[in-house]
Amino acid sequence: MSQPEKVLEKMQKSVGKKTNYRWVVMGLIFGVWAIACADRANLGVALPFMKKEFGFSNTEAGAIVSLFAFSYAVVQIPAGLFYKRISTKTQEKIFPVFLLLVSVFTGLMGTTSSTFLLKLYRVGLGVAEGPLGIGCTNIMNRWFPAKEKGTAMGLWNTASKLGAVIAPPVCVLIAEMYGWREIFYVFAIPGIFLAVAWMFLVKNSPSDSKFCSPAEVSYIQNTQAPAVSSQSSTLRSHHDFGWLDKLNRTKKVAPLQTIGQVFRSWNVIGNALAYGCMIGISNTFMMWIPSYLMNVKGFTSIKMGFLASAPFIGSVIGNTLGGWFSDRVLDKRRKPTMLLAALCTIIMMVALIYAPNNALYLGLMLMLSGLLIGFGFSGYTVYPMGLTTKEAYPLAFAIVNTGGQLGGACAPLIVGIILDAYSWNAVFIYLAISSIICFTLVTTIDEPMDDAAPTNTAV
Repeated sequence: MSQPEKVLEKMQKSVGKKTNYRWVVMGLIFGVWAIACADRANLGVALPFMKKEFGFSNTEAGAIVSLFAFSYAVVQIPAGLFYKRISTKTQEKIFPVFLLLVSVFTGLMGTTSSTFLLKLYRVGLGVAEGPLGIGCTNIMNRWFPAKEKGTAMGLWNTASKLGAVIAPPVCVLIAEMYGWREIFYVFAIPGIFLAVAWMFLVKNSPSDSKFCSPAEVSYIQNTQAPAVSSQSSTLRSHHDFGWLDKLNRTKKVAPLQTIGQVFRSWNVIGNALAYGCMIGISNTFMMWIPSYLMNVKGFTSIKMGFLASAPFIGSVIGNTLGGWFSDRVLDKRRKPTMLLAALCTIIMMVALIYAPNNALYLGLMLMLSGLLIGFGFSGYTVYPMGLTTKEAYPLAFAIVNTGGQLGGACAPLIVGIILDAYSWNAVFIYLAISSIICFTLVTTIDEPMDDAAPTNTAV
């Protein structure tokens, strides 16, 4: 047993039995984020029905889809600064308010009588949901020890894909039985119940929670203390991986503490731009694959509902595996999973050009694509934890998420323009190029390691 582990064991014995309430908190975060992402994904299934009623083009449809991501992106940095400046007590009070607003704007989508109102409510949904993601990651950063943060972030990303798994078949069923407007009414309900549960069950800090024992608080707060002299928000690489570390640009990086340091960091900016490429691909799958399955492959709405879930079933598996692999096998290195996912995505986008009309084969290809995209997803959001202090992390995450959502906003609009001018083959080529850009950007950022790790010279 190492010296830090012995110190931790003595600490835990001195404060009594350790609870595992952080996983209850993670369960609530998982539910909140799955519902929030389902609230944004339901538009993709409703879109073919809306196009018939309102008569807009693919480009207009892409613009409506993108409005959410643009508004979501715009509020990221202000929300990150807001979270950095307010107290933890205020943070825990404001979080369920944003969740309630997400439900309100989701329900309003069903009442729309014009494309103008549809766009307005979509913007409202993006503004309300923007601070929600920062709040979730901020709570995970405070509630989990360093060695579990990659796993927690993988679960969080899994929740986002689970929402997209649930949405298509449920939306199709509701639309077939009642109509497309009822989709939004039904999806507005769960968020209200989760907001109420959150008020009673979750505190922003484990030390303030009556459900979290002193031993668990000690476990969360002290597992990284013996090994890290800085105040970085996550424990970074310990072991020398030789040639992989040289190729991976693994090196000592001083934790970012100030607003200026975060904004000037290429590691943060480069990660944000790369994340934008991958979010763009994910959003294209979420919003346009239902139309692709119905209009290009000729599947019925019922079959489309199940096939549209396939990429996100794969993503659920990929997110979980990627977070675990990054934590346990790669010793908290994040870049390798990001690079591997980008490389494999290039291959899958080219393969989808030649995808068959057979539902089974196409479903397997979509599922594999989702798994490979999802494998590196948690890396982008957990990566800034190794660069910053806990106090600076919300801002760093906000910048990363801004880049991600701007990429996610542009892609559906670009796809709509491409479809009006060309075909789906051109769309898949565009997504492959996005993957190439992502891979290139990730190679330019550093993999941070703690001061106890052996030094490697970056290449």
